[in-house]
Amino acid sequence: MLLGMCARPDRLPGHRPADLGAIRWPELAQPRPVVLLPLGSTEQHGPHLPLDTDTRVATAIAMIAATRLRDVLVAPALGYGASGEHAGFPGTLSLGTPVLRDALVELVRSADDTARGVVLVNGHGGNGAAIRAATRLLTAEGRRVLAWSPRPAIAIRAGVPGAAGDLHAGRVETSLLLHLAPDLVRLDAAVRGPSPQLTDLVRQGVLPLSPSGVLGDPAGASAPEGAALLEAFVSDAVAAILAWPVYAETRPTGVTRAADADATDGTDPP
Repeated sequence: MLLGMCARPDRLPGHRPADLGAIRWPELAQPRPVVLLPLGSTEQHGPHLPLDTDTRVATAIAMIAATRLRDVLVAPALGYGASGEHAGFPGTLSLGTPVLRDALVELVRSADDTARGVVLVNGHGGNGAAIRAATRLLTAEGRRVLAWSPRPAIAIRAGVPGAAGDLHAGRVETSLLLHLAPDLVRLDAAVRGPSPQLTDLVRQGVLPLSPSGVLGDPAGASAPEGAALLEAFVSDAVAAILAWPVYAETRPTGVTRAADADATDGTDPP
């Protein structure tokens, strides 16, 4: 189980401590690190995958990426997101887009004393609107923030059939969890669901479209495919961070904390 092996290391060879939650504040010496913040959700993932699937995937990507980068810390994951489209399924807990947006703004502002920049490593597509709104405001304030999410194009390049229409709890996520936490996957309960247009999903939510909660087809998922997908996602995230000018900086940014700026944009998905 790769996630169990890499999610909470105290130290990584040749690096400062990788897990922000496991270190003490005096260890945050100069230069200030870049902080990776995994973003996930607690929501239904069909009858065969755990509720924390998105959080597990985001955490694994961030922690493995940290082993390939210098001066990077991984913050404890934010395991609740904007999951309004999954309303009606037991187990779904959602902050909603406006609250998630505000939470991200305040978290990144509070990181002024800790990091020279923050990378939002997102594992849930429904968080996108909140992330975009938060990064617009934070960038306007002069803060250094980068958002990364896995994209269907990456899964397609990794050779996953049907990845373009695999919206939720289908082959991609099932393969990833078979690699990361196989003991939590119930393949005997996996069922095929529809692959609706994203506009229909946003307008109607998941339940009217798929009583099982699956949007896609888990058939063909495997742990080796999950390992290949994870490597493709990690490589893409690492490339994005390496290309980010903030990562190459060696001195604090000197950003002044802005307190209690108004945060009102963003709407909750259906």
